[in-house]
Amino acid sequence: MTNDTQPGPGESGRITVVLTSPRVAPGLLTRATWQALTDATEIGAGQVVRADVEAVVGSGLAVTQVDGGVAEHWGWLSAAASAGRQVAWLVGDDGEPGLLRVVADQLARDPRPAYEVEILHGSYDVPGARLIDLVRVMDRLRRNCPWDQEQTHESLAKYLLEETYETLEAIDTGDLSHLQEELGDLLLQVAFHSRIAEDNPDEAFTIDDVSAGIVEKLIRRHPHVFGTVDAADAAAVEANWETIKAAEKQRTSVLEGIPLALPALALADKILGRAAKVLPPGAAPEADPTVTSAEQIGPELLAIVREARRLGVDAEQALRQAVGELADQVRTAENT
Repeated sequence: MTNDTQPGPGESGRITVVLTSPRVAPGLLTRATWQALTDATEIGAGQVVRADVEAVVGSGLAVTQVDGGVAEHWGWLSAAASAGRQVAWLVGDDGEPGLLRVVADQLARDPRPAYEVEILHGSYDVPGARLIDLVRVMDRLRRNCPWDQEQTHESLAKYLLEETYETLEAIDTGDLSHLQEELGDLLLQVAFHSRIAEDNPDEAFTIDDVSAGIVEKLIRRHPHVFGTVDAADAAAVEANWETIKAAEKQRTSVLEGIPLALPALALADKILGRAAKVLPPGAAPEADPTVTSAEQIGPELLAIVREARRLGVDAEQALRQAVGELADQVRTAENT
Protein backbone atom coordinates (compact mmCIF):
# COMPACT_ATOMS: atom_id res chain seq x y z
CA MET A 1 0.00 0.00 0.00
CA THR A 2 1.03 3.64 -0.26
CA ASN A 3 0.33 6.60 1.94
CA ASP A 4 -2.49 8.37 0.11
CA THR A 5 -2.15 11.56 2.12
CA GLN A 6 -1.42 14.42 -0.24
CA PRO A 7 0.54 17.47 0.87
CA GLY A 8 -1.60 20.39 1.92
CA PRO A 9 -1.15 23.93 0.64
CA GLY A 10 2.17 25.36 1.73
CA GLU A 11 3.38 22.12 3.30
CA SER A 12 7.10 21.53 2.89
CA GLY A 13 8.41 18.22 1.64
CA ARG A 14 10.76 15.92 3.44
CA ILE A 15 13.45 13.46 2.38
CA THR A 16 14.31 10.65 4.78
CA VAL A 17 17.41 8.70 3.79
CA VAL A 18 17.38 5.31 5.51
CA LEU A 19 20.73 3.62 6.16
CA THR A 20 20.66 -0.07 7.08
CA SER A 21 23.28 -2.71 7.75
CA PRO A 22 23.50 -5.52 5.17
CA ARG A 23 24.67 -7.70 8.04
CA VAL A 24 21.34 -7.49 9.85
CA ALA A 25 18.34 -9.50 8.70
CA PRO A 26 16.14 -7.49 6.28
CA GLY A 27 13.10 -6.05 7.99
CA LEU A 28 14.74 -5.78 11.42
CA LEU A 29 14.45 -2.01 11.46
CA THR A 30 14.06 0.40 14.34
CA ARG A 31 10.57 1.52 15.33
CA ALA A 32 11.39 5.07 14.20
CA THR A 33 12.37 3.76 10.77
CA TRP A 34 9.18 1.77 10.29
CA GLN A 35 7.22 4.84 11.36
CA ALA A 36 9.08 7.00 8.84
CA LEU A 37 8.42 4.49 6.06
CA THR A 38 4.75 4.26 6.99
CA ASP A 39 4.40 8.05 7.04
CA ALA A 40 6.16 8.51 3.71
CA THR A 41 4.09 9.43 0.66
CA GLU A 42 6.54 7.42 -1.46
CA ILE A 43 9.45 5.08 -0.80
CA GLY A 44 12.25 4.77 -3.31
CA ALA A 45 15.27 2.51 -3.85
CA GLY A 46 17.81 1.64 -6.53
CA GLN A 47 16.84 -0.61 -9.42
CA VAL A 48 18.38 -3.86 -8.13
CA VAL A 49 17.01 -6.99 -6.49
CA ARG A 50 17.35 -6.43 -2.74
CA ALA A 51 16.21 -8.32 0.32
CA ASP A 52 15.48 -5.13 2.28
CA VAL A 53 13.18 -3.86 -0.47
CA GLU A 54 11.38 -7.21 -0.51
CA ALA A 55 10.97 -7.01 3.29
CA VAL A 56 9.42 -3.54 3.10
CA VAL A 57 7.12 -4.58 0.26
CA GLY A 58 6.23 -7.71 2.23
CA SER A 59 5.07 -5.48 5.09
CA GLY A 60 2.45 -3.93 2.79
CA LEU A 61 4.30 -0.78 1.70
CA ALA A 62 4.98 0.09 -1.93
CA VAL A 63 8.54 0.79 -3.08
CA THR A 64 9.41 2.56 -6.32
CA GLN A 65 12.70 1.26 -7.72
CA VAL A 66 14.31 4.10 -9.61
CA ASP A 67 16.56 3.29 -12.56
CA GLY A 68 19.86 5.07 -13.19
CA GLY A 69 22.58 6.39 -10.92
CA VAL A 70 23.13 9.14 -8.38
CA ALA A 71 21.77 11.93 -10.59
CA GLU A 72 18.56 10.06 -11.35
CA HIS A 73 18.05 8.97 -7.75
CA TRP A 74 18.57 12.46 -6.37
CA GLY A 75 16.41 13.91 -9.12
CA TRP A 76 13.54 11.63 -8.13
CA LEU A 77 13.92 12.50 -4.44
CA SER A 78 14.32 16.25 -4.85
CA ALA A 79 11.41 16.51 -7.31
CA ALA A 80 9.08 14.71 -4.91
CA ALA A 81 10.24 16.76 -1.91
CA SER A 82 10.03 20.03 -3.85
CA ALA A 83 6.40 19.15 -4.59
CA GLY A 84 5.76 18.93 -0.85
CA ARG A 85 5.75 15.13 -0.56
CA GLN A 86 7.26 13.06 2.24
CA VAL A 87 9.65 10.63 0.57
CA ALA A 88 11.99 7.97 1.97
CA TRP A 89 14.97 6.36 0.28
CA LEU A 90 16.34 2.93 1.14
CA VAL A 91 20.11 3.08 0.76
CA GLY A 92 21.70 -0.04 -0.76
CA ASP A 93 24.25 -2.44 0.71
CA ASP A 94 27.19 -0.39 -0.57
CA GLY A 95 26.05 2.67 1.37
CA GLU A 96 25.58 4.66 -1.86
CA PRO A 97 28.37 7.15 -1.02
CA GLY A 98 27.69 9.22 -4.15
CA LEU A 99 24.11 9.88 -3.13
CA LEU A 100 25.10 10.65 0.45
CA ARG A 101 27.63 13.23 -0.79
CA VAL A 102 24.85 14.94 -2.71
CA VAL A 103 22.65 14.88 0.39
CA ALA A 104 25.47 16.38 2.47
CA ASP A 105 25.97 19.13 -0.13
CA GLN A 106 22.27 19.97 0.02
CA LEU A 107 22.35 20.20 3.82
CA ALA A 108 25.31 22.59 3.63
CA ARG A 109 23.79 24.73 0.87
CA ASP A 110 22.92 28.37 1.48
CA PRO A 111 20.09 29.08 1.24
CA ARG A 112 18.83 25.72 2.44
CA PRO A 113 16.31 23.92 0.20
CA ALA A 114 12.64 24.38 0.97
CA TYR A 115 12.30 20.73 1.97
CA GLU A 116 13.78 18.99 5.00
CA VAL A 117 16.40 16.25 4.77
CA GLU A 118 16.94 13.61 7.46
CA ILE A 119 19.39 10.70 7.60
CA LEU A 120 17.94 7.85 9.64
CA HIS A 121 19.82 4.76 10.79
CA GLY A 122 17.40 1.91 10.37
CA SER A 123 19.61 -0.86 11.75
CA TYR A 124 23.00 -1.22 13.35
CA ASP A 125 25.76 -3.79 13.27
CA VAL A 126 26.11 -5.98 16.32
CA PRO A 127 29.53 -7.17 17.56
CA GLY A 128 30.88 -9.76 15.15
CA ALA A 129 28.73 -8.56 12.27
CA ARG A 130 31.73 -8.09 9.96
CA LEU A 131 32.34 -11.83 10.15
CA ILE A 132 29.32 -12.12 7.89
CA ASP A 133 31.21 -10.05 5.32
CA LEU A 134 34.11 -12.47 5.53
CA VAL A 135 31.81 -15.42 4.88
CA ARG A 136 30.27 -13.65 1.88
CA VAL A 137 33.62 -12.66 0.40
CA MET A 138 35.03 -16.15 0.90
CA ASP A 139 32.00 -17.68 -0.79
CA ARG A 140 32.37 -15.36 -3.77
CA LEU A 141 36.10 -16.11 -4.08
CA ARG A 142 35.44 -19.85 -3.95
CA ARG A 143 32.88 -19.54 -6.74
CA ASN A 144 34.68 -17.05 -9.00
CA CYS A 145 38.45 -17.11 -8.39
CA PRO A 146 40.33 -19.86 -10.29
CA TRP A 147 43.04 -20.12 -7.61
CA ASP A 148 40.58 -20.32 -4.72
CA GLN A 149 38.54 -22.94 -6.58
CA GLU A 150 41.55 -25.24 -6.83
CA GLN A 151 42.51 -25.19 -3.15
CA THR A 152 42.05 -28.14 -0.81
CA HIS A 153 42.54 -28.68 2.90
CA GLU A 154 45.89 -30.26 2.04
CA SER A 155 47.09 -27.45 -0.22
CA LEU A 156 46.25 -24.83 2.41
CA ALA A 157 47.92 -26.65 5.30
CA LYS A 158 51.25 -24.87 4.81
CA TYR A 159 49.54 -21.48 4.90
CA LEU A 160 47.80 -22.34 8.16
CA LEU A 161 51.17 -23.19 9.68
CA GLU A 162 52.83 -20.04 8.29
CA GLU A 163 50.06 -17.75 9.51
CA THR A 164 50.20 -19.36 12.97
CA TYR A 165 53.92 -18.64 13.27
CA GLU A 166 53.49 -15.11 11.94
CA THR A 167 50.81 -14.51 14.57
CA LEU A 168 53.13 -15.79 17.27
CA GLU A 169 55.85 -13.48 15.99
CA ALA A 170 53.46 -10.52 16.17
CA ILE A 171 52.72 -11.41 19.80
CA ASP A 172 56.44 -11.60 20.56
CA THR A 173 57.08 -8.13 19.11
CA GLY A 174 54.17 -6.56 21.00
CA ASP A 175 53.04 -4.76 17.83
CA LEU A 176 49.25 -4.74 18.20
CA SER A 177 48.54 -3.41 14.71
CA HIS A 178 50.67 -6.23 13.29
CA LEU A 179 48.86 -8.70 15.56
CA GLN A 180 45.50 -7.47 14.27
CA GLU A 181 46.61 -8.07 10.69
CA GLU A 182 47.99 -11.53 11.42
CA LEU A 183 44.87 -12.58 13.33
CA GLY A 184 42.90 -11.59 10.23
CA ASP A 185 45.14 -13.81 8.08
CA LEU A 186 44.67 -16.65 10.57
CA LEU A 187 40.90 -16.12 10.58
CA LEU A 188 40.95 -16.32 6.79
CA GLN A 189 42.35 -19.83 7.04
CA VAL A 190 39.43 -20.89 9.24
CA ALA A 191 36.93 -19.35 6.83
CA PHE A 192 38.69 -20.85 3.79
CA HIS A 193 38.82 -24.39 5.20
CA SER A 194 35.17 -24.13 6.25
CA ARG A 195 34.12 -22.99 2.77
CA ILE A 196 36.06 -25.85 1.16
CA ALA A 197 34.29 -28.27 3.50
CA GLU A 198 30.91 -27.09 2.19
CA ASP A 199 31.78 -28.68 -1.17
CA ASN A 200 32.46 -32.11 0.31
CA PRO A 201 29.80 -34.47 -1.07
CA ASP A 202 29.97 -36.88 1.87
CA GLU A 203 30.91 -34.98 5.03
CA ALA A 204 30.11 -31.33 4.34
CA PHE A 205 30.11 -28.74 7.08
CA THR A 206 29.92 -24.96 7.12
CA ILE A 207 31.42 -22.07 9.06
CA ASP A 208 28.19 -22.05 11.08
CA ASP A 209 28.79 -25.67 12.08
CA VAL A 210 32.34 -24.77 13.12
CA SER A 211 31.09 -21.80 15.15
CA ALA A 212 28.26 -23.79 16.73
CA GLY A 213 30.68 -26.51 17.78
CA ILE A 214 33.09 -24.20 19.58
CA VAL A 215 30.25 -22.23 21.20
CA GLU A 216 28.73 -25.41 22.58
CA LYS A 217 32.14 -26.60 23.80
CA LEU A 218 32.90 -23.30 25.56
CA ILE A 219 29.54 -23.29 27.32
CA ARG A 220 29.86 -26.94 28.29
CA ARG A 221 33.37 -26.51 29.68
CA HIS A 222 32.61 -23.34 31.63
CA PRO A 223 29.88 -24.52 34.04
CA HIS A 224 31.13 -21.91 36.54
CA VAL A 225 29.99 -19.23 34.08
CA PHE A 226 27.00 -20.82 32.34
CA GLY A 227 25.95 -23.25 35.08
CA THR A 228 25.96 -23.63 38.85
CA VAL A 229 29.50 -24.94 39.45
CA ASP A 230 31.77 -22.85 41.69
CA ALA A 231 35.36 -22.11 40.64
CA ALA A 232 37.34 -19.98 43.07
CA ASP A 233 40.39 -19.43 40.89
CA ALA A 234 42.05 -20.20 37.56
CA ALA A 235 43.40 -23.52 38.86
CA ALA A 236 39.86 -24.68 39.67
CA VAL A 237 38.70 -23.60 36.22
CA GLU A 238 41.49 -25.61 34.59
CA ALA A 239 40.72 -28.65 36.73
CA ASN A 240 37.02 -28.47 35.77
CA TRP A 241 38.00 -28.14 32.12
CA GLU A 242 40.20 -31.24 32.21
CA THR A 243 37.55 -33.28 34.06
CA ILE A 244 34.82 -32.36 31.58
CA LYS A 245 37.17 -32.91 28.63
CA ALA A 246 38.14 -36.37 29.89
CA ALA A 247 34.47 -37.32 30.24
CA GLU A 248 33.73 -36.06 26.71
CA LYS A 249 36.66 -37.69 24.95
CA GLN A 250 36.60 -41.05 26.77
CA ARG A 251 40.28 -41.45 25.94
CA THR A 252 42.24 -44.52 26.95
CA SER A 253 45.49 -42.61 27.49
CA VAL A 254 46.40 -39.20 28.86
CA LEU A 255 48.60 -38.77 25.77
CA GLU A 256 45.71 -38.96 23.32
CA GLY A 257 44.99 -35.67 21.62
CA ILE A 258 48.57 -34.39 21.71
CA PRO A 259 49.58 -33.57 18.12
CA LEU A 260 52.92 -35.25 17.48
CA ALA A 261 53.71 -32.67 14.79
CA LEU A 262 54.30 -30.05 17.49
CA PRO A 263 57.82 -28.62 17.65
CA ALA A 264 59.92 -30.76 19.99
CA LEU A 265 59.99 -28.29 22.89
CA ALA A 266 56.22 -27.75 22.79
CA LEU A 267 55.71 -31.51 22.46
CA ALA A 268 57.99 -32.14 25.45
CA ASP A 269 56.07 -29.62 27.54
CA LYS A 270 52.73 -31.23 26.65
CA ILE A 271 53.86 -34.78 27.36
CA LEU A 272 55.62 -33.84 30.59
CA GLY A 273 52.39 -32.20 31.77
CA ARG A 274 50.37 -35.32 30.99
CA ALA A 275 53.07 -37.66 32.36
CA ALA A 276 52.87 -36.00 35.78
CA LYS A 277 49.32 -37.36 36.07
CA VAL A 278 50.44 -40.96 35.59
CA LEU A 279 54.09 -41.47 36.54
CA PRO A 280 55.32 -41.37 40.13
CA PRO A 281 57.48 -38.40 41.17
CA GLY A 282 61.00 -38.73 39.83
CA ALA A 283 60.07 -41.11 37.02
CA ALA A 284 60.07 -38.32 34.44
CA PRO A 285 63.24 -36.38 33.59
CA GLU A 286 64.05 -33.88 36.35
CA ALA A 287 65.02 -30.25 35.89
CA ASP A 288 68.54 -29.04 36.58
CA PRO A 289 68.41 -27.84 40.23
CA THR A 290 71.05 -25.19 39.46
CA VAL A 291 68.57 -23.33 37.22
CA THR A 292 66.67 -21.11 39.65
CA SER A 293 64.97 -18.45 37.50
CA ALA A 294 62.98 -18.09 34.32
CA GLU A 295 65.73 -15.89 32.85
CA GLN A 296 68.16 -18.82 33.01
CA ILE A 297 65.98 -21.23 31.03
CA GLY A 298 66.61 -19.66 27.63
CA PRO A 299 70.41 -19.53 27.94
CA GLU A 300 70.44 -23.11 29.31
CA LEU A 301 68.42 -24.38 26.35
CA LEU A 302 70.63 -22.46 23.95
CA ALA A 303 73.73 -23.94 25.57
CA ILE A 304 72.30 -27.45 25.13
CA VAL A 305 71.65 -26.81 21.43
CA ARG A 306 75.18 -25.43 21.06
CA GLU A 307 76.58 -28.58 22.69
CA ALA A 308 74.45 -30.74 20.40
CA ARG A 309 75.89 -28.96 17.38
CA ARG A 310 79.41 -29.52 18.69
CA LEU A 311 78.67 -33.24 18.96
CA GLY A 312 76.97 -33.35 15.56
CA VAL A 313 73.60 -34.20 17.12
CA ASP A 314 70.26 -32.99 15.75
CA ALA A 315 68.85 -31.31 18.89
CA GLU A 316 65.27 -31.41 17.61
CA GLN A 317 65.44 -35.12 16.83
CA ALA A 318 67.26 -35.92 20.07
CA LEU A 319 64.54 -34.25 22.09
CA ARG A 320 61.84 -36.00 20.07
CA GLN A 321 63.49 -39.33 20.78
CA ALA A 322 63.65 -38.60 24.51
CA VAL A 323 60.01 -37.47 24.51
CA GLY A 324 59.07 -40.66 22.67
CA GLU A 325 60.74 -42.74 25.37
CA LEU A 326 58.85 -40.78 28.04
CA ALA A 327 55.59 -41.41 26.19
CA ASP A 328 56.36 -45.14 26.20
CA GLN A 329 56.83 -44.98 29.99
CA VAL A 330 53.46 -43.28 30.36
CA ARG A 331 51.66 -45.90 28.29
CA THR A 332 53.37 -48.71 30.20
CA ALA A 333 52.28 -47.15 33.51
CA GLU A 334 48.71 -46.78 32.25
CA ASN A 335 48.56 -50.46 31.29
CA THR A 336 49.90 -51.84 34.56
